[in-house]
Amino acid sequence: MNVDVSYDGPVAILTLDRPERRNAFTMAMRQDIALAFEQLADDGNVRAIILTGAGGHFCSGADTGEMGEPGTVAFLARMRRLHRMIRAIAAIRKPTIAAVDGACVGAGWSLALACDLVIATPDARFAQIFGKIGYAPDAGAIWQLARLIPVMRAKEIVYSARTLDGTEALSLGLVLELVASDALMPRARDLARSLAAGPTLATGMAKAQFGSALSLSLDQFLEQEFLIQPLLATTQDHREGIAAVRDKRPPDFQGC
Repeated sequence: MNVDVSYDGPVAILTLDRPERRNAFTMAMRQDIALAFEQLADDGNVRAIILTGAGGHFCSGADTGEMGEPGTVAFLARMRRLHRMIRAIAAIRKPTIAAVDGACVGAGWSLALACDLVIATPDARFAQIFGKIGYAPDAGAIWQLARLIPVMRAKEIVYSARTLDGTEALSLGLVLELVASDALMPRARDLARSLAAGPTLATGMAKAQFGSALSLSLDQFLEQEFLIQPLLATTQDHREGIAAVRDKRPPDFQGC
């Protein structure tokens, strides 16, 4: 298996484990990643997820050895698996963290962009290299970049196919924070645990709101709020949060 899932209490850690290829994902891995996230979405014991790579790299994108000349039907099957993988990461109603070291390239960068938060090392290298092989970016990369940074800068990054180091990615807001390589996973675990201790349902609803914020009018967005807040008012975590404020103590959220 090239996709490993381990657990640290309420935190799931999904590791791309193909270090000899800088964790380039195969067709089988596309399916395994999607399935893993779909299963984690339904696992009530998991309240935060870390996505990372083995061997000092995050992911160098799709395995080019599987490209070749597959024909239209086979190519469309590859794209469907790619999109299922990205949708599974982006749609999960739990906080996700990409812990990035080394190569984070092409659709590999899209995997990180699909997560809620990205922490990286100064040695991380980000690139949309599709222009070098006569492709436009896929896996939702432009959709994500256009929402995270100024569009003109996103165009320059895509058109030039150049590489950004961790420091530049941080300065653009594409990375939340930089940490040393040996501190990457400890920091990711600490951050994931803190998010897992939060009100999981409320966090998931906030995530849904972020997902729709740029596509809805203000009135439509307020209508979404109108449906969300009364629902959350019925949750155990909301009642616990109110009680904790009144008792002047930290809340003990259970994710329900």
